Amino acid sequence: MPKFLRIGVHQSNVSGYTSKAWCVRRVGSAVFLKWGAVEVQGAGAGRKVYWSRSPQEKMIRCRTAQRAQEYAKAAIARRRNHRYEPLTGAIANRRRSAARTAELKQALATILIVDIVGSTAKAAKLGDARWTKVMGHYYAAVRKELKACRGKEVVTTGDGVLATFRKPAAGIACAAALQKAVRTLGLEIRVGLHAGEYTISGGEMVGLAFHICTRVAAKARAGEVLVSSAVKELMTAQSAISLRDHGQHRLKGIPERWRLYRVER
Repeated sequence: MPKFLRIGVHQSNVSGYTSKAWCVRRVGSAVFLKWGAVEVQGAGAGRKVYWSRSPQEKMIRCRTAQRAQEYAKAAIARRRNHRYEPLTGAIANRRRSAARTAELKQALATILIVDIVGSTAKAAKLGDARWTKVMGHYYAAVRKELKACRGKEVVTTGDGVLATFRKPAAGIACAAALQKAVRTLGLEIRVGLHAGEYTISGGEMVGLAFHICTRVAAKARAGEVLVSSAVKELMTAQSAISLRDHGQHRLKGIPERWRLYRVER
């Protein structure tokens, strides 16, 4: 995976500064991008680069390996033209002291996953230029609604977005707002919500709850918002939101059957 470190006003022989790094990787017809703030410690051959926080990631679907190769080549060229230097070593997670490593933080949140339905066919119909423009408007709309509902964006995966909320009502309200917003772009989305615990370790969110939410979203059809029974249990005091029983389902890779509910609007 080619990696690049932005030099800016600093030079590679300076230690103890913060900067930005990019990673570009092509796999078949997809290009994976990773970027974020980094800390540089040491100089010369002994230099180490650490992510100062969990990096952002994005997958670009290019439909063909040739287009993916061209996209990756252009992305690498842009980094070289904007005062980035190639990195030969790995970018490590930030080192933590033994005391801080022991302090793994657990949290409970409502997790939301939104995904565009039929994105590949839509992209093929519109063409690269128009689809890129539509996706720009799509992410702008998603982030606007997340901000309005006090949601926290965790990661984007191609045309999907994963976010967390402190309260399930806020997550459901955001899902409804997103459904309305993306229709103006000619898009249909499916949304899944689940409530559960996760652990923050090394600045990253990990836990089975994220995988369960992914499976819940996969059960939704175009225009549907499905929630797990865990969300419904937390919604007992929220009489303004109507949930209809959607039956019990097998969630791939998850033990037992799960009862899901459809948000009625």
